[in-house]
Amino acid sequence: MKMGIVGLPNVGKSTLFNAITKAGAECANYPFCTIEPNVGVVPVPDERLDKLAEMYNPEKVTHAVIEFVDIAGLVKGASKGEGLGNKFLSHIREVDSIVEVVRCFEDSNIVHVDGSINPLRDIETINLELIFADIEAVDKKIDNAKKKLKADKKYQEELDLLEKIKTTLESGKSARTISFTEEELEILKDTYLLTMKPILYIANVSENQLEDPFNDENVKQVVEYAKSENAEVVPLCVKIEEELATLEGNDKKEMLEALGLNESGLDKVIKSSYDLLGLMSFLTAGEPEVRAWTIKKGTKAPKAAGKIHSDIERGFIRAEIVSYDDLIREGSMLACKEKGLVRSEGKEYIMQDGDIVLFRFNV
Repeated sequence: MKMGIVGLPNVGKSTLFNAITKAGAECANYPFCTIEPNVGVVPVPDERLDKLAEMYNPEKVTHAVIEFVDIAGLVKGASKGEGLGNKFLSHIREVDSIVEVVRCFEDSNIVHVDGSINPLRDIETINLELIFADIEAVDKKIDNAKKKLKADKKYQEELDLLEKIKTTLESGKSARTISFTEEELEILKDTYLLTMKPILYIANVSENQLEDPFNDENVKQVVEYAKSENAEVVPLCVKIEEELATLEGNDKKEMLEALGLNESGLDKVIKSSYDLLGLMSFLTAGEPEVRAWTIKKGTKAPKAAGKIHSDIERGFIRAEIVSYDDLIREGSMLACKEKGLVRSEGKEYIMQDGDIVLFRFNV
């Protein structure tokens, strides 16, 4: 799963990417420093794996991962090819969801592409370009649906839906603000609208603002806009996160404590991004390996088994499952079995986050 990090030039995008991935993406104080997208794969923080590793002392611990893509900064007119607009739009089409970085701090040493700090204006600059691109795509779909309608009346439903989306887009709202039915989503599955992609807003603040970010006027603007899209806002100081990313163990813990934080902003971003994509993890645990496996929420047991190996899905018999909380509380799998906490689940079982599983299969 890919998360595309977007924003206007010089809002802290590439610095955030560097901090998240430690991949050393180029970062500089001038527009369009990022041209080709930088890509980094990072582990999803999961304290459960640490606890299971203490219990099993495995040879290997494997986290779930998520892929972040640092996409070129965008400016007005991108939908018409201004700046690196065409590349920006093509790169954003390839990601599953969007992380939009919004600058909320003043600093005369860092150039703002529009000359002043205005988070709402910055968000609307980017989102309007995505809306313009979507209107163009919807217009083509409408023309196509009208042609098909002449031969088959079943395309009336598709045409009505596309017209509804166009009306929303032309009012300046993203397609994600519309509540779609399952049937409508099925009709739209090949439409690939940019403004239907899930979005997470990052409010990039100064160290001073970090003390009480949600009472800051600039951050409030971002939160208010995000509410209209049912989106989440994570405030963080990219500059601090860059420093935290170089620390490990006690050094990192001490700096977090000094800042009055329980976890780094980056951990929040990664976890929120994982959740934004509708993902969760089931776990396998033993001496060879403790591992988190990524699946979509609502996945049934055989499909989850297929994440490990297609043979396990094909020959699925049952899943032996204990919840993470039960295992940690009881202290061992044997104790869980003695108390009847290990369940045997069949093909219709819907996996839950934190299920610890042993799949039984026969090929």
